[in-house]
Amino acid sequence: MRILMIIDGLPGGGAEKTVLTLSSGLVQMGHQVSLFSLRKECDYPIPEGVDFQVIQDKCEKPWRKLTEIPRRAKLLDEAIITAERSGKFDIVFSHLHKTDRIVAHSHALDRDKVWFCIHGMFSFSYLCHRRGFSRWFKHMKMRHIYKNRNIVAVSSAVLHDLSDTLAIPLRRSAVIHNPFDVEAIQDLARQPFEMQGQDYLIHVGRFHEQKRHDRLLRAYALSKIEVPLVMMGNGSEAKIAQLKALAESLGIADRVVFHPFVANPYSWIKGARLLVLSSDCEGFGNVLVEAIICQTPPVSTNCPGGPAEILTGPLARGLSGLSDESLAKTLSDVYANNSQGIDGEIISSYGINAICQQYLALAENNK
Repeated sequence: MRILMIIDGLPGGGAEKTVLTLSSGLVQMGHQVSLFSLRKECDYPIPEGVDFQVIQDKCEKPWRKLTEIPRRAKLLDEAIITAERSGKFDIVFSHLHKTDRIVAHSHALDRDKVWFCIHGMFSFSYLCHRRGFSRWFKHMKMRHIYKNRNIVAVSSAVLHDLSDTLAIPLRRSAVIHNPFDVEAIQDLARQPFEMQGQDYLIHVGRFHEQKRHDRLLRAYALSKIEVPLVMMGNGSEAKIAQLKALAESLGIADRVVFHPFVANPYSWIKGARLLVLSSDCEGFGNVLVEAIICQTPPVSTNCPGGPAEILTGPLARGLSGLSDESLAKTLSDVYANNSQGIDGEIISSYGINAICQQYLALAENNK
């Protein structure tokens, strides 16, 4: 089968990692995978066997923003037409909202073969801070993109958000959790790293408002946990400086380690006493599954999105409320009682082959 993945760049984020994991798994299963990135930015190695292309918009005209979407869609169409000279794509997956806006303007793709992969809660990330006409207009733009389209959602909560909360009618839809190369992650988790042998907590995620690092710092201070908190991720210098100032004001600056995102965070995750996520919203929560695979107890706010679908059964003890105090209490409880192992069946349920088969079934159903 010939498969096309399209994404607007590959910085160090969960959705980007998912695209690469899917691409790698599908290639290993014998399929031809092309990956088109609409920006040069790439913080991950490209899997062997994947046809990777960067479709870079080089326009520098003063009015470039006004014509950006149709202009970039035309560049994408040119790349698709060239690629399909050696055979049509059987199915196309578009990842992330900016990509979807461009793909929706494409004239070279068969509409029935295109699936928009929704990784986040749009009502939260794009609408909650808007009011009046601005909110209505953004909602209408989103409706124009996704109405009567094929949708893959990474969690039931994400699908419900799009189809019910935003009331967008869909052509076809499926919920498919993100895939994980369990063996590769466990192999990488055994590699040496800077803080090996030390006790610490870890958070892995981009420094973005949605991740609520301010809540995490306050909860960590309230928890009275003395071991360091490693905050691993990339972000603007201004944002990191703001968080460092908050840590200083809370009296915990000497225990908080700000570390840039690394290509292999798994040894860091495995070495931690627990992993914590403090978001206001998570489409899925890849890092929670990665912690499970590394046998590291996960803690997360029970925010809208995927965490409650991941942390079930005994793992549900790691879910906290959204308040600083609730997260602090959950951190303390899990930190003090984290000797229980994680069931291997839970880990295997996120294996790459099973998830890839669900994606392939979408193409089979198109025939």
